[in-house]
Amino acid sequence: MADDIDIDDLLDEVEMKFVRGKSTDKKNAAVKSSRKKSDDYDIDKVLDDICGDTDQLEKCNIVRNVPSNLSTSRPKPSKCFPLCIGGSSLALGKSTSVNKRSCDTLRCTSCDFRVVSFNDFQWHKDTDYLFLRNNAPDFDRLKPKLKSKQGSRSYCCQCCHKTMDSLTEIRDLPVKWVCGNH
Repeated sequence: MADDIDIDDLLDEVEMKFVRGKSTDKKNAAVKSSRKKSDDYDIDKVLDDICGDTDQLEKCNIVRNVPSNLSTSRPKPSKCFPLCIGGSSLALGKSTSVNKRSCDTLRCTSCDFRVVSFNDFQWHKDTDYLFLRNNAPDFDRLKPKLKSKQGSRSYCCQCCHKTMDSLTEIRDLPVKWVCGNH
């Protein structure tokens, strides 16, 4: 008889879970939808659990409940236009249509490396791709292929090099260099 009681209990349990449980699915859906509405406030609870009080939140660099009009925004980075490079007599910085300068934040889109420049140097004629690939941007390693020339500025990335004496726009040169923002 003890075995019969256990089976009856199991059958009641199955009936409760699978047969009668289907009628309560609508109630469960209503509870789930109300939970979704309160999820916005759950993030505050989670942050409180992680960092503790608001002093800890400031230490964690977490800002909560900041209105969109008060959010901190960084100034937009600006690029040179027109993009120019030139000799050592030309000032470095952001180039504008009024104040043309030699860009000092150049980046190569071909090799994805920063373009470096060296004042009062020019490249030897036998400087090649493999030399630049192995040695750029280290000046001490590049120096054997550089020779001194007043007023010149030599530029290189890991795939190409240029020596400039006067102001020239990048679009006139066979390089894939862009301004990396100022």
